[in-house]
Amino acid sequence: MFDHIHPDNYDSQLLQKQHDMTELFSDFNMPCAEIFTSDKLNYRLRAEFRVWHQENDLYYIMFNSDTKEKFRVDDFPVASKLINQAMKSLLIAIKDKPALRYKLFQVDFLSTLSGELLISLLYHKPLEQNWQEAALALKQQLSYIAPVDIIGRAKKQKIIVEKDYLMESLQVGLKRYVYQQVENSFTQPNGGVNQKMLFWAQQVTAQSDGDLIELYCGNGNFSIALAENFNRVLGTEISKSSVRSAQVNIKANNIENINIVRMSSEEFSQAMNNERKFRRLEGFDLTAYNYDTVLVDPPRAGLDNDSIELVSRFKKIVYISCNPTTLKDNLTLLTKTHHINKFALFDQFPYTDHIETGVVLTRKVS
Repeated sequence: MFDHIHPDNYDSQLLQKQHDMTELFSDFNMPCAEIFTSDKLNYRLRAEFRVWHQENDLYYIMFNSDTKEKFRVDDFPVASKLINQAMKSLLIAIKDKPALRYKLFQVDFLSTLSGELLISLLYHKPLEQNWQEAALALKQQLSYIAPVDIIGRAKKQKIIVEKDYLMESLQVGLKRYVYQQVENSFTQPNGGVNQKMLFWAQQVTAQSDGDLIELYCGNGNFSIALAENFNRVLGTEISKSSVRSAQVNIKANNIENINIVRMSSEEFSQAMNNERKFRRLEGFDLTAYNYDTVLVDPPRAGLDNDSIELVSRFKKIVYISCNPTTLKDNLTLLTKTHHINKFALFDQFPYTDHIETGVVLTRKVS
């Protein structure tokens, strides 16, 4: 199943992606793309597997996305070395422990470049006191691999042993930043490429004037790394857990010029247009910000029309996209008011058709 995942295939597959992106954006006067490569193996920091029970044996399975056929997974070459080590050690540790093994149907792994590990065990049964005792012993047993925490999940249950987050450490240029990453919250899956993406964003916003507004700011991934380039940063994010993590990360990095508000880009657009008033904005004077630069990293659906209208008011737009097709649709509208100055490809997902893109646009002079 993983025959295509081989270092010898990497360069040719990346070249094909570059060709595909050139074709996709051929209607635009795109600058030459900067290419940011990934590690060829062990680059993915999270993975999830179903668990298959067969008599006295248990093992991980995945499903072929085309045929839906299940196949056994003993090693996962795209996942971090830490995850691969934990995959094997976990099954050995729980094989003869009914409290941990019974009705276990899925395992999720989250790791960091800084060497921490979080394992979530998902069950088709209620979790009782004996599970928590066994999970604590499991945590101690696996501690030789890395600092590890365990989470148990069942219907309407979440038991944490001992915490439900990791602290990642990213090197961006000459600086190191720390980020809280919470279980079941979005984090960039390819830590090495994320570092390159943040450094690119720093470079394209260097010597900026005014303030930065970031829509879809998540846990502050970009806001924190870019804060040094701006007088102030205002981030918006709808997820409560991501907003909490962003606040933790701002404090952990000793940054004083970032504010985060919990609202969607659509709500922020309504607030900017004075269409609605929001209690969450009490204490914020939106008219006091110098709206020179906006950064957007939207979901796969891209920007809605109201958000496009909002970002088109800015002098500079930094658009990070996980879906080149919706980016193309959005650029059709944004290039009516802005020029495309920079274009980058970030190979977050080697050996797949997916690629992350970055575009910088500046407003046309009337």
